[in-house]
Amino acid sequence: MAISFGKGCHLHLIDGSAFIFRAFHALPPLTRKSDGLPVGAVSGFCNMLQKYIEGNSATHIAVIFDKGSHTFRNDLYDQYKANRSEMPEDLRPQIPLTRRATEAFNIACKEIEGYEADDIIATLARQAREAGGQCTIVSSDKDLMQLVGDGVDMLDQMKNTVIDREGVEAKFGVPPEKVVDVQALAGDSVDNIPGAPGIGIKTAALLINEFGSLDELLERAEEIPQPKRRQTLIDHAEQIRLSQKLVTLDDQTPLDFTLDDLEKRDPNPETLLGFLQEMEFRTIVKRISDYLGVEAPAMPDTNPAGAEPTAVEQPDFTEATYEAVSDMAVLDAWIARIHERGYVAVDTETTSLNEMQAELVGISLAVEPGHACYIPLTHKKSEADDLFAEEGLAEGQLELEAVLEKLKPVLEDDAILKIGQNLKYDWKILARYGVTVAPIEDTLLLSYALNAGLHQHGMDTLSERYLAHNPIPIKEIIGTGKSQITFDRVPIDKAVPYAAEDADITLRLWQVFKPQLHPKQVTTVYETLERPLIPVLARMEMAGVEVDRAVLHRMSSAFAQKMAQLEEEIHELAGENFKVGSPKQLGEILFDKMNLPGGKKGKTGAYATGADILEDLATEHDLPGRVLDWRQLSKLKSTYTDALQDHINPETGRVHTSYSIAGANTGRLASTDPNLQNIPVRTEEGRRIREAFVAPEGKTLVSLDYSQIELRILTQFADVPALERAFRDGEDIHASTASEMFDVPLDEMTPEVRRRAKAINFGVIYGISGFGLARNLRIPREEAQGFIDRYFERFPGIKDYMTETTDFAKKNGYVQTLFGRKIHTPEINAKGPTAGFARRAAINAPIQGTAADVIRRAMIRMEAAIADIPAKMLLQVHDELLFEVEEGHEDALIAAAREVMEGAHKPVLDLEVPLSVDAGQGRNWAEAH
Repeated sequence: MAISFGKGCHLHLIDGSAFIFRAFHALPPLTRKSDGLPVGAVSGFCNMLQKYIEGNSATHIAVIFDKGSHTFRNDLYDQYKANRSEMPEDLRPQIPLTRRATEAFNIACKEIEGYEADDIIATLARQAREAGGQCTIVSSDKDLMQLVGDGVDMLDQMKNTVIDREGVEAKFGVPPEKVVDVQALAGDSVDNIPGAPGIGIKTAALLINEFGSLDELLERAEEIPQPKRRQTLIDHAEQIRLSQKLVTLDDQTPLDFTLDDLEKRDPNPETLLGFLQEMEFRTIVKRISDYLGVEAPAMPDTNPAGAEPTAVEQPDFTEATYEAVSDMAVLDAWIARIHERGYVAVDTETTSLNEMQAELVGISLAVEPGHACYIPLTHKKSEADDLFAEEGLAEGQLELEAVLEKLKPVLEDDAILKIGQNLKYDWKILARYGVTVAPIEDTLLLSYALNAGLHQHGMDTLSERYLAHNPIPIKEIIGTGKSQITFDRVPIDKAVPYAAEDADITLRLWQVFKPQLHPKQVTTVYETLERPLIPVLARMEMAGVEVDRAVLHRMSSAFAQKMAQLEEEIHELAGENFKVGSPKQLGEILFDKMNLPGGKKGKTGAYATGADILEDLATEHDLPGRVLDWRQLSKLKSTYTDALQDHINPETGRVHTSYSIAGANTGRLASTDPNLQNIPVRTEEGRRIREAFVAPEGKTLVSLDYSQIELRILTQFADVPALERAFRDGEDIHASTASEMFDVPLDEMTPEVRRRAKAINFGVIYGISGFGLARNLRIPREEAQGFIDRYFERFPGIKDYMTETTDFAKKNGYVQTLFGRKIHTPEINAKGPTAGFARRAAINAPIQGTAADVIRRAMIRMEAAIADIPAKMLLQVHDELLFEVEEGHEDALIAAAREVMEGAHKPVLDLEVPLSVDAGQGRNWAEAH
């Protein structure tokens, strides 16, 4: 019997487009086996729909879609949504199938020509409220938040969170009824809504809260104290009012149906299962058959075994089976399964994040989604087991050596692919137990090759984004703060679901990412620049570098004495004692007592005293310069001479840094724990720190460093004949640039003129502004801007490169290195302060990224090239490689390594400008560099 919509009824409105796009981006590019039709988005859509409708409180439900692309908003403003990219080709044929899926689930499916889905949702929400019922909008779209309140809320299904009035206010800084006013001011680059230039969400919210409404704000714009903001609102008032019309949802959309037509109905099993069988969705068919209590129809085999992933449906995590392996027969069965499949996802649990000291606690395995195991090995007894028992291993575990003896042949078998997430960690752990894992795949690096610049690549992020699943948080397992325990103290029954889930997620991510490499044209990047680097870096990190503790201790003492001396000078210049390390006290001295210009207070009421401010003030007075010197010494002492002593491994006597392959969007490696890439080399004190990195007795440190590699690559990108000639002729590139810019013959070049040209050469690579160059050179801004203008006049190819690169990024959403690495630029079309940064990053990324790719290629080839030389690679610092070699073999190493580095771009690239490598050697790193 039909329910007439009224009090007590609850309408759920699903944003169909949001479901489709989330499903499309969250699942692998699945195709129907029988004919190759893309159905990945349809599969995800059905999963989300079925999961949502089961057990919710709806009495009425509908999925609302957009129909066509032209709406009344396009008539108001012909550029509305003009920036939207074309729909992906493999998504287009799936759109009508999602309508069919909705109907197969017996859910109302609604769309209206000339109106957006948001307008239909607004109208239905109003009708539901006026009828005395409730309405829940299933979406996280900010454009729908203006509808929240008075019986209407939103549900972000991805995060399983309800968005109410408080949630809207937290997002926009205003209540729902004022969201339209804020959006009208801030505009929207995605929908190409102009708004007010330079005004973002936060500023818009402040203005609306101050003036009460957009109309009142525009009427009283003359009262705004900030001149630039005032003029913006006056000059763009008409544009802002147009934006208000564009963002306001039409809750009077003419509908050809009523709320009663949206009553929730049970699906017809024959219709629904018939559609799912037609789509060849094996897993969903089984799950829904069980839910409906009917027999599942027969399905063809769509997932044959093999070591190459096919895009397959993945079972829901709620259906996953995770088991503890505590019997050798069970382990043998898992090993047999691995041999049958030809691949296995592997994860280790340990006592620490420090791979050089961590102890192995257990190993997880997965060969199919939804089925994984955990092999506990060294979990300790808990107090709950026996309060009076001596500490020992918990019951129900296999013996460590026996398990490794079984798994070693599998993990080293060339015929079995080992899949991991951040596999370099597990590789090093297992290597310390005598296992060399190969061949390998890494889901972190797959994501990085596909999505650099779009998001981070940790497991939790990837699982939430691509599997719509929130993994078990580690803090639920080991706790936090003082009560945190190591993993070997976690009870086995609690460890199993957490550890096995990691392997399961890793396998699923591999099945999502690996099939995307070829369509997205990054297979070569992953196969030649990412994956082969894992064992190379692992061996470098395990080798470490010897550090002389006594040298560090002497430097710390010397720095402390120098800092004390500087403090005395600073106090004398200030006329009183104060805490030099306190920004608050320093600001009061500089701006209240000494009345130096440029004092600006922040929200806390304290003056800003950052390095940029002190550098400007250093031209006015000696005190700020002394403070900068003091800060530099303080940082060197705390970050390096003190901290490095704590990083010396007690077993090896060496420092073992860890490199993040996906740490920077451009492909540059990042060094952590400790960071050895940021040791300053521009000051004498900074260079001295490298003296503590030493060669053992009978060995020598050798450094090879690319000369001006980024300028050479810029010359290749921009086609600059003058720079090409200078590089080919082996000239001083900065002197050559100065000669070109300032018409000074090379034999009359002064150090000051060369210094200015050098600052411009490097500044241009990073998109420096006239303001930035003025600060670097301590010259007026107008003069600095004149230098930049003259630079572009003399080297027009560089200006053309910048323009073309920015245009490419805006059109495609990414830029590329010469080796095909894609660096995505999601903020390139943003407005406001982020726009300049995004543009500079886009210009620099192909240059820095190509340089990073070159040295990666060199490192990957290096081990084979120096295999017959008693040497090993220890460190990579941007454009430099540091080696340790037995005395007497230095020249052989330099010759072999230089050949690899100078030819690393071949045969892929034929550079107009040759690469050049400088080499040095010594008893310590400072001497070698």
